[in-house]
Amino acid sequence: MSLFVKMEVDALEDVACLDPELLQLPEVSPFALKTSPQLVEDLFSQWLSLPETGHLVKSLIDDAKVGSTVNAFANLSNVNVVGSNSLPSMFPSGNAPPLSPRSSSGSPRMSKQKSSPSALGSPLKLVSEPMQEVIPQFYFQNGRPPTKELKEQCLSKINHLFNNPLNGLQIDEFKTVTKEVCKLPSFLSSALFRKIDVDCTGIVTRDAFIKYWVDGHMLTMDIATQTFEILRQPGRKHLTQVDFKPVLRELLATHPGLEFLRSTPEFQDRYAETVIYRIFYHINRSGNGHLTLRELKRGNLIAALQHADEEEDINKVLRYFSYEHFYVIYCKFWELDTDHDFFIDRENLIRFGNHALTYRIVDRIFSQAPRKFTSEVEGKMGYEDFVYFMLSEEDKSSEPSLEYWFKCIDLDGNGVLTPNEMQFFYEEQLHRMKCMAQEPVLFEDILCQIFDMIAPEREDYITLQDLKGCKLSGNVFNILFNLNKFMAFETRDPFMIRQEREDPTLTEWDRFAHREYIRLSMEEDVEDASNGSAEVWDESLEAPF
Repeated sequence: MSLFVKMEVDALEDVACLDPELLQLPEVSPFALKTSPQLVEDLFSQWLSLPETGHLVKSLIDDAKVGSTVNAFANLSNVNVVGSNSLPSMFPSGNAPPLSPRSSSGSPRMSKQKSSPSALGSPLKLVSEPMQEVIPQFYFQNGRPPTKELKEQCLSKINHLFNNPLNGLQIDEFKTVTKEVCKLPSFLSSALFRKIDVDCTGIVTRDAFIKYWVDGHMLTMDIATQTFEILRQPGRKHLTQVDFKPVLRELLATHPGLEFLRSTPEFQDRYAETVIYRIFYHINRSGNGHLTLRELKRGNLIAALQHADEEEDINKVLRYFSYEHFYVIYCKFWELDTDHDFFIDRENLIRFGNHALTYRIVDRIFSQAPRKFTSEVEGKMGYEDFVYFMLSEEDKSSEPSLEYWFKCIDLDGNGVLTPNEMQFFYEEQLHRMKCMAQEPVLFEDILCQIFDMIAPEREDYITLQDLKGCKLSGNVFNILFNLNKFMAFETRDPFMIRQEREDPTLTEWDRFAHREYIRLSMEEDVEDASNGSAEVWDESLEAPF
C-alpha cells in the first residue's frame, strides 16, 4: 500500500470516530475548514447519523407544532454534554497540542452565542411583530396648521370685528384687527391690509382675511416671521429698505409723538430714511442691503416696534425711532454740508467733531474700505453713508462699529491688525500731539497699552474676534485716529464713569445723542433770542430747523 493511500485510510478512520463536541469546532480555525471542504461534509454527515441529532430534530418539530418558543441553543447544549468527556482523535495519542487557556466567557465566539441565542435558532421560531410607533409630523412646508381650539378663538374674534353690512373693513378700520386678532404692532396695519387686498378694492372681507391669516397658517407663526412675511415682496427671500417705508409712513401718520412733523413732509421723509438706515446698520450684519429672516429674528426691531406702539413719547424709544437721535444726526450732516448739495467730501468730513479725526483715517473712509458708498458720486458720501459713519464713530462699542473701523485699519485686508498698520495711523496722532504742545506718547508704549487692554490670543497681531471680546476695544481706535477722544480717555472724569455705571442699558450712542441734543437745543434758543423770531431756518436753503 502506498504512503498516499495509507494517509487517506487513516483520515477516514479518524473521521469515523469523531465526537459530537468536535462539531462545535471551538479550536478549528476558519482557514482549516475553508481549505478542507471535504472534511466539513464528512463531519456534518457524521453528526446527522448520531442518535442525539435525531432526538434534537424531533424535539424542535414538536415545539413548533404546539407553538411554544423554540430554543435550539438549549437543546444543542444538552446534546453536547454527551460527548464532552472525550477528546477528538484527530492527532495520535499524546501528540495533541495544548488548548489555549481561555474561558468560554472571554471567547468572542461564545459571547456572541450567549448574547444572541436566536442565531442558532430554527427558522420555524415564532417572532412577535414589533409595535409600530407613529412619529407625529414635525415639518410643515407652509407652516404648522393651528389647533382646533386656537382656530375657534381666532374665528370668534374675526366674526365679531367683521360684523358689518359690507362684511369687510376699510384700511382705517383695519388697525383693530391688526392689534386684537394678529397681535401685531399697529404700524404694520396698512402693510397687512395691502398684502390681503391684492386687487386694490379698498376693502378686506372676512373670507379674504381668514384665507390669508388662518388658512395660510400665519396664525401659528412667531411675530418676527409674521412681520417678515407681511413686508417681503412676492418671490423674494429678504427685505429691502423700500419694504419698510409703509411701516414708517404709518408711524408718522398715527404716532402722537410725531404729530408736530405732519406740517413738514420733507423732514418726515428724512426721519423715515434715518430710521431705516439705523435698522439696517444694526440688523443687516451682512451689509448687502438684504435683510433675511434670520437677521430679523436675531435683532431687536420687533421689540422696538412694540415699544413705539405703547409709548407716546417717541424719544423714549431709543432703538431706531427716537426723534432726538434723528435730529442730532441730521443737524451734524447739515453743519458739514456747507454747500447743501446733500453730499460730503473729504474737506467737509475732516471738520467733524472739531477736527478730531486724522487725515489718514478720513482717506481710508473715502477709499470706501469700510463700506462702499451709496452716493454714486466720485469722492463724496451721501446721507446714508454719513449715518453709517456717525453711528460707528460715536459708539465704538457696538459690533457694527468695530467691524467698520477694523476694515479701515486693516490696510492689506488680511483680517488681522499688525503693529505696522497701527503705527501707520498713530504717527499722525503723534505729530498732532507735538503741534499742540502736548507730551507725546511713544508708539512702543501705546502698543503695550493696546495689547494689555485687548489681551489677544496671539502676541503679534489683533483679530476682530479679539476686539469683540473686550469691552475697551473702542478706545483702541480712538488712540489711533481720534485725538480728542484719546485725550478724554486719558483724563476721564470719575463722575462720568460712575454715571455710566448707574445706567448700563444706555449705549455710548444714547449718551452722546442726549448731550448733543441738549447742546443743539440751547444753540437754537440763543439764535431765537437774537433773531427775536421763532423762525429758525431759511426755507430757501432747506435748512433742517
